[in-house]
Amino acid sequence: MLPPQRGNYATGGRPDMFWRKTSPISTTSPLPTHIAIIMDGNGRWAERRGLPRTAGHRAGLESARRIIKEAVRLELKYLTLYTFSTENWKRPAEEVEYIMSLPAEFWRKERAALVEANVRLKVLGDLNGLPPETRHVVDEAVATTHNARGLTVSLALNYGGRAEIVRAARLFAERYAAAGSENDFAACLYTEDLPDPELFIRPGGEKRISNFLLWQLAYTELFFMDKPWPDFDGSDLVRVIEEYRGRSVRRGGL
Repeated sequence: MLPPQRGNYATGGRPDMFWRKTSPISTTSPLPTHIAIIMDGNGRWAERRGLPRTAGHRAGLESARRIIKEAVRLELKYLTLYTFSTENWKRPAEEVEYIMSLPAEFWRKERAALVEANVRLKVLGDLNGLPPETRHVVDEAVATTHNARGLTVSLALNYGGRAEIVRAARLFAERYAAAGSENDFAACLYTEDLPDPELFIRPGGEKRISNFLLWQLAYTELFFMDKPWPDFDGSDLVRVIEEYRGRSVRRGGL
């Protein structure tokens, strides 16, 4: 069971030092090295409660906080969170503006804890399309945690899988005009220094990958659940990991 949450975003209190490690789950079989999550269902979660959609995004930020915490506890290596897609710009301007303010809030409140926990932050996506204030805080967070060697948290921000592949194809053509391998192409992606995810999780009830890591998810185990992202917590992550560990993952072999 997770410890009581103190100073979370819902209360606006002082952040607790929840990043300290506890014992990981059983090690009878390997943990996934890289978990990718679509943080879906924030708006619907709020609307069902008669709240503005922005309240759902705030609750979703708290859920991201909990899951990063759990990933640190479990000593996972890589966690990728789909934060904002290239298609999300179609949403109402007020909602987009609010979402773009959340990285700064998270970094301001959690900077010390992230650094103490040796967490590295990475961003996947077209940073040139971000508002200047958001770009500034993202650049600062990435630079500050660059040398960390614990959990790597990648935020897919202004990200689209098809756009990533088009960008990679251009780089591939420039670097390998005559020949090149799949590994060479993978080195042209935003995820060039990350292993492909073994486990993909999508809360929120939808059952599609929504233009997320199209190249990288080729052999990834997919998990979909109805629970919306704001209600997703560490116990859900552990449950999905245990189910993943019970699957027979062949990746084309026997």
